[in-house]
Amino acid sequence: MTVLQAIILGTVQGLTEFLPVSSSGHLVLAEHLLKVPITDDITFEVFVHFGTLLSVLVALWPEVREILRSARDLLTGVRLAPQYYRENEYFRLGILILVGSIPAAVIGIRYEDAISETFTDPKLVAVMLVLTGLILFLTRLATPSSEKRVGIVSAILIGVAQALAIVPGISRSGSTISTAMYLRVPPLKGARFSFLLSVPVIAGATLMKTKEILESGITVEYFLPILVGTAVAFSSGYLAIRLLLRIIEQGRFSMFSFYCLGVGTIGIVFI
Repeated sequence: MTVLQAIILGTVQGLTEFLPVSSSGHLVLAEHLLKVPITDDITFEVFVHFGTLLSVLVALWPEVREILRSARDLLTGVRLAPQYYRENEYFRLGILILVGSIPAAVIGIRYEDAISETFTDPKLVAVMLVLTGLILFLTRLATPSSEKRVGIVSAILIGVAQALAIVPGISRSGSTISTAMYLRVPPLKGARFSFLLSVPVIAGATLMKTKEILESGITVEYFLPILVGTAVAFSSGYLAIRLLLRIIEQGRFSMFSFYCLGVGTIGIVFI
Protein backbone atom coordinates (compact mmCIF):
# COMPACT_ATOMS: atom_id res chain seq x y z
CA MET A 1 0.00 0.00 0.00
CA THR A 2 1.34 3.44 -0.94
CA VAL A 3 1.13 6.58 1.20
CA LEU A 4 -1.31 8.13 -1.28
CA GLN A 5 -3.58 5.10 -1.03
CA ALA A 6 -3.33 5.33 2.77
CA ILE A 7 -4.41 8.99 2.68
CA ILE A 8 -7.42 8.20 0.52
CA LEU A 9 -8.43 5.20 2.60
CA GLY A 10 -7.86 7.09 5.88
CA THR A 11 -10.14 9.86 4.66
CA VAL A 12 -12.79 7.32 3.63
CA GLN A 13 -12.55 5.60 7.02
CA GLY A 14 -12.79 8.79 9.05
CA LEU A 15 -15.76 10.22 7.18
CA THR A 16 -17.72 6.97 6.96
CA GLU A 17 -17.06 5.64 10.48
CA PHE A 18 -19.55 8.05 11.98
CA LEU A 19 -21.68 8.97 8.99
CA PRO A 20 -24.10 6.00 8.80
CA VAL A 21 -22.81 4.55 5.54
CA SER A 22 -20.43 1.78 6.78
CA SER A 23 -16.75 2.60 7.07
CA SER A 24 -15.57 -1.00 6.70
CA GLY A 25 -17.76 -1.45 3.64
CA HIS A 26 -16.38 1.68 2.01
CA LEU A 27 -12.82 0.59 2.83
CA VAL A 28 -13.38 -2.73 1.06
CA LEU A 29 -14.90 -1.02 -1.99
CA ALA A 30 -12.21 1.70 -2.03
CA GLU A 31 -9.42 -0.88 -1.80
CA HIS A 32 -11.06 -2.74 -4.67
CA LEU A 33 -11.18 0.44 -6.81
CA LEU A 34 -7.61 1.45 -5.87
CA LYS A 35 -6.43 -2.09 -6.65
CA VAL A 36 -4.88 -2.53 -3.21
CA PRO A 37 -3.66 -6.16 -3.04
CA ILE A 38 -6.29 -8.44 -1.46
CA THR A 39 -5.14 -10.00 1.81
CA ASP A 40 -6.64 -11.49 4.95
CA ASP A 41 -4.48 -9.10 7.01
CA ILE A 42 -6.74 -6.32 8.35
CA THR A 43 -3.99 -4.45 10.26
CA PHE A 44 -4.51 -1.26 8.28
CA GLU A 45 -8.27 -1.38 8.81
CA VAL A 46 -7.81 -1.85 12.56
CA PHE A 47 -5.44 1.09 12.92
CA VAL A 48 -7.48 3.55 10.90
CA HIS A 49 -10.35 2.56 13.16
CA PHE A 50 -8.03 3.51 16.04
CA GLY A 51 -7.67 6.94 14.43
CA THR A 52 -11.44 7.36 14.59
CA LEU A 53 -11.40 6.22 18.23
CA LEU A 54 -9.10 9.14 18.99
CA SER A 55 -11.52 11.48 17.23
CA VAL A 56 -14.33 10.27 19.54
CA LEU A 57 -12.20 10.95 22.60
CA VAL A 58 -11.47 14.49 21.41
CA ALA A 59 -14.96 15.35 20.13
CA LEU A 60 -16.74 13.99 23.22
CA TRP A 61 -14.01 14.70 25.75
CA PRO A 62 -16.35 16.34 28.34
CA GLU A 63 -18.40 13.11 28.58
CA VAL A 64 -15.29 10.90 28.50
CA ARG A 65 -13.66 12.97 31.26
CA GLU A 66 -16.69 12.69 33.54
CA ILE A 67 -16.96 8.93 32.96
CA LEU A 68 -13.29 8.53 33.91
CA ARG A 69 -13.78 10.67 37.00
CA SER A 70 -16.75 8.60 38.12
CA ALA A 71 -14.71 5.41 37.66
CA ARG A 72 -11.90 6.92 39.74
CA ASP A 73 -14.32 7.81 42.53
CA LEU A 74 -15.60 4.25 42.59
CA LEU A 75 -12.15 2.64 42.57
CA THR A 76 -10.85 4.91 45.34
CA GLY A 77 -13.82 4.07 47.54
CA VAL A 78 -15.35 7.53 47.44
CA ARG A 79 -18.68 6.06 46.29
CA LEU A 80 -20.54 2.78 46.58
CA ALA A 81 -21.47 1.28 43.21
CA PRO A 82 -25.26 0.70 43.56
CA GLN A 83 -25.95 4.14 45.00
CA TYR A 84 -23.52 5.83 42.60
CA TYR A 85 -25.22 4.10 39.65
CA ARG A 86 -28.52 5.69 40.63
CA GLU A 87 -27.11 9.13 41.39
CA ASN A 88 -24.41 9.78 38.79
CA GLU A 89 -25.43 9.80 35.12
CA TYR A 90 -21.84 9.51 33.89
CA PHE A 91 -21.06 6.48 36.05
CA ARG A 92 -24.30 4.93 34.78
CA LEU A 93 -23.30 5.78 31.21
CA GLY A 94 -19.91 4.11 31.69
CA ILE A 95 -21.56 0.91 32.96
CA LEU A 96 -24.01 0.90 30.05
CA ILE A 97 -21.14 1.32 27.58
CA LEU A 98 -19.35 -1.69 29.08
CA VAL A 99 -22.56 -3.76 28.99
CA GLY A 100 -23.29 -2.72 25.40
CA SER A 101 -19.75 -3.66 24.33
CA ILE A 102 -20.07 -7.31 25.38
CA PRO A 103 -21.89 -8.64 22.26
CA ALA A 104 -19.32 -7.20 19.83
CA ALA A 105 -16.42 -8.44 21.97
CA VAL A 106 -17.82 -11.98 22.07
CA ILE A 107 -18.55 -12.13 18.33
CA GLY A 108 -15.26 -10.44 17.40
CA ILE A 109 -13.18 -12.95 19.39
CA ARG A 110 -15.26 -16.01 18.51
CA TYR A 111 -15.48 -15.37 14.77
CA GLU A 112 -12.30 -13.36 14.06
CA ASP A 113 -11.18 -15.47 11.08
CA ALA A 114 -14.61 -15.56 9.44
CA ILE A 115 -14.95 -11.79 9.87
CA SER A 116 -11.55 -11.19 8.28
CA GLU A 117 -12.64 -13.16 5.20
CA THR A 118 -15.66 -10.89 4.66
CA PHE A 119 -13.29 -7.96 4.09
CA THR A 120 -12.22 -9.54 0.79
CA ASP A 121 -15.74 -9.82 -0.72
CA PRO A 122 -16.92 -6.51 -2.27
CA LYS A 123 -20.14 -8.13 -3.57
CA LEU A 124 -21.17 -9.04 -0.02
CA VAL A 125 -20.38 -5.48 1.07
CA ALA A 126 -22.70 -4.10 -1.61
CA VAL A 127 -25.56 -6.31 -0.41
CA MET A 128 -24.99 -5.25 3.20
CA LEU A 129 -25.02 -1.57 2.15
CA VAL A 130 -28.50 -2.07 0.73
CA LEU A 131 -29.53 -3.60 4.06
CA THR A 132 -28.06 -0.59 5.88
CA GLY A 133 -30.06 1.70 3.60
CA LEU A 134 -33.27 -0.09 4.56
CA ILE A 135 -32.44 0.14 8.28
CA LEU A 136 -31.85 3.88 7.98
CA PHE A 137 -34.96 4.50 5.90
CA LEU A 138 -37.20 2.76 8.44
CA THR A 139 -36.11 5.21 11.17
CA ARG A 140 -38.76 7.46 9.63
CA LEU A 141 -41.26 5.25 11.47
CA ALA A 142 -39.48 5.61 14.84
CA THR A 143 -41.17 7.68 17.56
CA PRO A 144 -38.46 8.87 19.99
CA SER A 145 -39.51 10.25 23.38
CA SER A 146 -37.67 13.13 25.06
CA GLU A 147 -38.03 11.33 28.40
CA LYS A 148 -36.54 8.04 27.21
CA ARG A 149 -32.93 7.24 28.06
CA VAL A 150 -30.62 4.29 27.47
CA GLY A 151 -31.01 1.56 30.12
CA ILE A 152 -29.53 -1.91 30.62
CA VAL A 153 -31.89 -3.66 28.18
CA SER A 154 -31.58 -1.00 25.49
CA ALA A 155 -27.77 -0.93 25.94
CA ILE A 156 -27.66 -4.69 25.27
CA LEU A 157 -29.89 -4.37 22.18
CA ILE A 158 -27.81 -1.48 20.83
CA GLY A 159 -24.72 -3.57 21.57
CA VAL A 160 -26.14 -6.45 19.52
CA ALA A 161 -26.68 -4.01 16.64
CA GLN A 162 -23.04 -2.95 16.97
CA ALA A 163 -21.95 -6.59 16.96
CA LEU A 164 -23.82 -7.28 13.70
CA ALA A 165 -22.10 -4.25 12.17
CA ILE A 166 -18.77 -6.08 12.37
CA VAL A 167 -19.76 -7.39 8.92
CA PRO A 168 -18.49 -4.81 6.38
CA GLY A 169 -21.32 -2.98 4.67
CA ILE A 170 -23.50 -2.78 7.77
CA SER A 171 -22.94 0.66 9.29
CA ARG A 172 -21.98 0.58 12.96
CA SER A 173 -23.22 4.10 13.66
CA GLY A 174 -26.23 3.60 11.41
CA SER A 175 -27.37 0.38 13.06
CA THR A 176 -26.73 1.53 16.64
CA ILE A 177 -28.33 4.97 16.27
CA SER A 178 -31.27 3.44 14.39
CA THR A 179 -31.75 0.82 17.10
CA ALA A 180 -31.72 3.55 19.75
CA MET A 181 -34.35 5.45 17.79
CA TYR A 182 -36.50 2.30 17.44
CA LEU A 183 -36.26 2.01 21.24
CA ARG A 184 -37.58 5.60 21.45
CA VAL A 185 -34.28 7.09 22.62
CA PRO A 186 -33.90 10.69 21.29
CA PRO A 187 -31.60 10.74 18.22
CA LEU A 188 -28.92 12.99 19.74
CA LYS A 189 -28.72 10.87 22.89
CA GLY A 190 -28.57 7.75 20.75
CA ALA A 191 -25.81 9.21 18.58
CA ARG A 192 -23.64 10.19 21.55
CA PHE A 193 -24.11 6.75 23.11
CA SER A 194 -23.26 5.15 19.77
CA PHE A 195 -20.03 7.13 19.46
CA LEU A 196 -18.95 6.31 23.02
CA LEU A 197 -19.94 2.66 22.56
CA SER A 198 -17.35 2.37 19.79
CA VAL A 199 -14.46 3.14 22.15
CA PRO A 200 -14.07 -0.20 24.04
CA VAL A 201 -14.52 -2.34 20.92
CA ILE A 202 -12.07 -0.37 18.76
CA ALA A 203 -9.58 -0.12 21.63
CA GLY A 204 -9.76 -3.87 22.21
CA ALA A 205 -9.26 -4.71 18.53
CA THR A 206 -6.31 -2.30 18.34
CA LEU A 207 -4.62 -3.82 21.38
CA MET A 208 -5.00 -7.34 19.98
CA LYS A 209 -3.59 -6.32 16.60
CA THR A 210 -0.73 -4.36 18.21
CA LYS A 211 0.24 -7.48 20.16
CA GLU A 212 0.34 -9.48 16.92
CA ILE A 213 2.50 -6.83 15.22
CA LEU A 214 4.98 -6.71 18.11
CA GLU A 215 5.29 -10.49 18.01
CA SER A 216 5.73 -10.77 14.24
CA GLY A 217 7.55 -7.49 13.57
CA ILE A 218 6.77 -4.77 11.05
CA THR A 219 8.85 -3.00 8.41
CA VAL A 220 9.18 0.79 8.13
CA GLU A 221 7.71 0.65 4.63
CA TYR A 222 4.60 -1.06 5.99
CA PHE A 223 4.35 1.12 9.11
CA LEU A 224 4.42 4.51 7.32
CA PRO A 225 1.12 4.05 5.39
CA ILE A 226 -0.52 2.83 8.60
CA LEU A 227 0.68 5.90 10.52
CA VAL A 228 -0.45 8.30 7.78
CA GLY A 229 -3.81 6.58 7.36
CA THR A 230 -4.43 6.68 11.11
CA ALA A 231 -3.69 10.41 11.33
CA VAL A 232 -5.96 11.20 8.37
CA ALA A 233 -8.74 9.01 9.81
CA PHE A 234 -8.53 10.94 13.08
CA SER A 235 -8.92 14.32 11.37
CA SER A 236 -11.74 13.33 9.05
CA GLY A 237 -13.45 11.37 11.83
CA TYR A 238 -13.61 14.43 14.05
CA LEU A 239 -15.23 16.42 11.25
CA ALA A 240 -17.71 13.59 10.59
CA ILE A 241 -18.84 13.51 14.24
CA ARG A 242 -19.56 17.22 14.25
CA LEU A 243 -21.35 17.00 10.91
CA LEU A 244 -23.55 14.05 11.88
CA LEU A 245 -24.59 15.61 15.20
CA ARG A 246 -25.70 18.70 13.28
CA ILE A 247 -27.61 16.63 10.71
CA ILE A 248 -29.35 14.63 13.45
CA GLU A 249 -30.27 17.83 15.26
CA GLN A 250 -31.96 18.98 12.04
CA GLY A 251 -33.93 15.71 11.83
CA ARG A 252 -32.33 14.54 8.57
CA PHE A 253 -30.71 11.28 9.72
CA SER A 254 -32.67 9.04 7.33
CA MET A 255 -31.37 10.87 4.26
CA PHE A 256 -28.28 8.64 4.31
CA SER A 257 -30.51 5.71 3.39
CA PHE A 258 -30.68 6.85 -0.24
CA TYR A 259 -26.90 6.99 -0.48
CA CYS A 260 -26.48 3.47 0.93
CA LEU A 261 -29.22 2.07 -1.29
CA GLY A 262 -27.66 3.72 -4.36
CA VAL A 263 -24.05 2.68 -3.71
CA GLY A 264 -25.09 -0.83 -2.69
CA THR A 265 -27.20 -1.30 -5.82
CA ILE A 266 -24.41 -0.04 -8.08
CA GLY A 267 -21.98 -2.41 -6.36
CA ILE A 268 -24.27 -5.40 -6.83
CA VAL A 269 -24.72 -4.63 -10.53
CA PHE A 270 -21.15 -3.71 -11.54
CA ILE A 271 -18.76 -5.51 -9.20
